[in-house]
Amino acid sequence: MQAIILAAGMGKRLGKVTADNTKCMVKIHDQTLIERTLDTLARTEVSRVILVVGYKSKNVKKLLGYTYKGMQIIYVKNKVYDKTNNIYSLFLAKKYLLEDDTILLESDLIFEENIIFDLIENPNPNLAIVAKYDAWMDGTVVTLDDDDNIIQFIPKKDFDYSQVDDYYKTVNIYKLSRSFSINSYVPFLKAYQQALGKNEYYEQVLRVVTLLETQDLKVHRLSTEKWYEIDDQKDLDNASTLFAPEGKKLGLYQKRFGGYWRFPFLKDFCYLVNPYFPPRRMLDEMRYHYRSLLTEYPSGLSIQNLMASEMFACDADEIIVGNGATELINALFDYVTGKVGVIFPTFNEYPERIGDANVVQFIPENADYSYSLEDLKQFSKQVKTLLLINPDNPSGHYLSTDDVHLLASYLKKKNKRLILDESFVDFTTDGIHNTLISSDVLQRYPNLIIIKSISKSYGVPGLRLGVIATSDAALIASVRERISIWNINSFGEFFLQIFGKYRSDYHLACDQIAEERDRFFLQLKEIKFLRVIPSQSNYFLCELAHKYSATELTTLLLEGYEILIKDCTGKVGFEDRDYVRIAVRDRADNDFLIEKLQAL
Repeated sequence: MQAIILAAGMGKRLGKVTADNTKCMVKIHDQTLIERTLDTLARTEVSRVILVVGYKSKNVKKLLGYTYKGMQIIYVKNKVYDKTNNIYSLFLAKKYLLEDDTILLESDLIFEENIIFDLIENPNPNLAIVAKYDAWMDGTVVTLDDDDNIIQFIPKKDFDYSQVDDYYKTVNIYKLSRSFSINSYVPFLKAYQQALGKNEYYEQVLRVVTLLETQDLKVHRLSTEKWYEIDDQKDLDNASTLFAPEGKKLGLYQKRFGGYWRFPFLKDFCYLVNPYFPPRRMLDEMRYHYRSLLTEYPSGLSIQNLMASEMFACDADEIIVGNGATELINALFDYVTGKVGVIFPTFNEYPERIGDANVVQFIPENADYSYSLEDLKQFSKQVKTLLLINPDNPSGHYLSTDDVHLLASYLKKKNKRLILDESFVDFTTDGIHNTLISSDVLQRYPNLIIIKSISKSYGVPGLRLGVIATSDAALIASVRERISIWNINSFGEFFLQIFGKYRSDYHLACDQIAEERDRFFLQLKEIKFLRVIPSQSNYFLCELAHKYSATELTTLLLEGYEILIKDCTGKVGFEDRDYVRIAVRDRADNDFLIEKLQAL
């Protein structure tokens, strides 16, 4: 068996990365793509590799030579690589297709080696590797029948998003038998290339071949095997994360701060979101209006605030919509000055924005990081403003609504502010009724400032929505001055506009996650190396009692099972102790995590 690797292209979309080298010479974690591919092939029965080169071909030859780990390397030169596509590169190597069974692949791929092993071991002599279509993929897709035959090749121009559920992406790795090449592929390759020119793709020939009654090209469907096609610097960055070596993957995922939809097999127990909302009907409504929302300007800030006031039953001049809570936190602390009391451990955005000089720390002296109303009253004597995240993040500790009222009243008498972040309050027992955003409450406590992230409990982090509410007119004016008139896009605005129709669905979703949280808590308590702290939110703070450090457990879950949890190492208040935070997802995902924790 032999392999043919197409590596003639210039890789222009990679910009400076390929200014002095071809795509196959691009490095991911200190190893070139071509070396990765050849290392895998060297562990198979492949005895020679035909490498079709063009752009910067001397660099490839210098790196590889004419043998590589026992395999013969034969070079075929495409001298017009800048004027042709890969159909011509393969046409130049056609004589080799006639000589042996062939693994055909492109040089801009990175993949798990088991993909090649399974390809070779599959009894079907002619195979195309395919993967279920996902958002990060680009290029040719196919439709299949139940017997693993290709029904149709769908080129880019005929791609129909309404049919996405039926699409599979070709991975650009094939196994072609010598007889298939002689009797089908090479004759059509010659004819197609001569008829339509050199600026086509070799998969077009396979498209024609699949129309024949006698064709016997089957597919091998990938399930969880990892692969990536690298066309640009974004792809290179994603692939570097996906194929990070042991010990580096966690850091690479953490520095992304989201965007995990690019990694479809990753289960994200780190970021906090409601898996039961929005409902399908709401998504369908947004999808129906997608074109208008995309192509027309959103309303200005005043209209956004009006819609938020209807959503939260307060006056429009008491609330401001932000591009996520973070935008509002930044604007808030341009106005709020002086010493701010912060309960640690905490959501780092607050102390980082307040600044070390103005942060006064309160670290509860108990194992669960819990505190009482009296604790907060005593602590508030040291500060001008008290910050309360309720339920707290990451502890999940919750101060009752009655106690929050008492705290706001007490601080009002002391002429102190209370900043209340209630981003997670809807997950508490009877939580939907525990929000303090209402004109009645805001007018009663002019010293009260409420921050609420809409990402967390409403399940729409991609919309980047948050609100700040207070009856302090001067504060509202100051925050508004610091926010752009168009800080919210049309999708976020439309969500605010239609939410009222789905309020009952939202209440149900919050009840569902509270119920699932309680079930998940009992399961987590059975994991012997975890001490699980009770929570009224959609996450649990867990202390590593023995066996693993927080970083070790987080790394093991990520590298072994594609599960990401929050490593709390380095947070103030956790010195010399190991904690992780685990989000509550839906029942199936939670059970999956429990299964893997039990295995550890």
